[in-house]
Amino acid sequence: MSAPPVEELVKQWESEQAQLRQQVVEEDTEDWQRSPDFSGLERVGGVDLSFIKGDDVNACAQLVVLSYPDLELLYEDSQMVTLTTPYIAGFLAFRETPFLLDALQRLERNQPQLLPQEVAKKFYSLLFRLCPHTSLASSHPVCVSACTQVVLVDGNGLFHYREFGLACHLGVLSGLPCVGVAKNLLQVQGVYKNEEHQSQIAALQKGGDSFPLTAASGKVLGKALRSSDKSSKPVYVSVGHKISVDTAVRLTHSCCRYRVPEPIRQADCRSREYIRIHFPAADT
Repeated sequence: MSAPPVEELVKQWESEQAQLRQQVVEEDTEDWQRSPDFSGLERVGGVDLSFIKGDDVNACAQLVVLSYPDLELLYEDSQMVTLTTPYIAGFLAFRETPFLLDALQRLERNQPQLLPQEVAKKFYSLLFRLCPHTSLASSHPVCVSACTQVVLVDGNGLFHYREFGLACHLGVLSGLPCVGVAKNLLQVQGVYKNEEHQSQIAALQKGGDSFPLTAASGKVLGKALRSSDKSSKPVYVSVGHKISVDTAVRLTHSCCRYRVPEPIRQADCRSREYIRIHFPAADT
């Protein structure tokens, strides 16, 4: 059966995004989120996909779970996947989310006592909706206490064309608190990389400083965060699900040893290393 035309896909995906967008929770829902030092937060997850160089179909989907606040590795899962869904700007989640959900589901399967019961139930229902994927997998649980309480996503959340980026999509479908952390500015809803934006960046004096990313409507869709004293280039933080924007910014900053928060940095590094080892002829 041939794939539907792009116009038909876009219409279908816009409808799905609109429906799922209604389920996004833009406020703190967990006790640890309300604590000044995140007391009660013990494990933070990070997800990323790395592609084989010159190949936009074959990639390594990566999940890591780190201890908090020490940011030491507790669990990692690497899996080669084949992305057959076309890339269309604004709809990245339809291409990547199924594989990231698979990674979280393997955590539940390998260590079923570790995910909250309501999240585990959601995974079982999702399995009936997601198609199986043929892939080369390697799952490495290295600690029996790896339940992730929040996931940092390499991508945007509410800071998106329709306020429903990858971090929102993953959060709503998994039921987990999620934060979107993008390395580059998505120019959307009246936010542009112009002279005003550059001057706001220049005004960020130290790690932890931030300024709002305000849409033309007046709504704050996220914040630009100087995540480290050592890097003047900000990251762009937005709500994914079950967390407020201010808490998302505080959490992201607290997870940074360098510019990119450690859960995402580790997911990126380990997925690239997996490709290097298993596909030595390729380079990411």
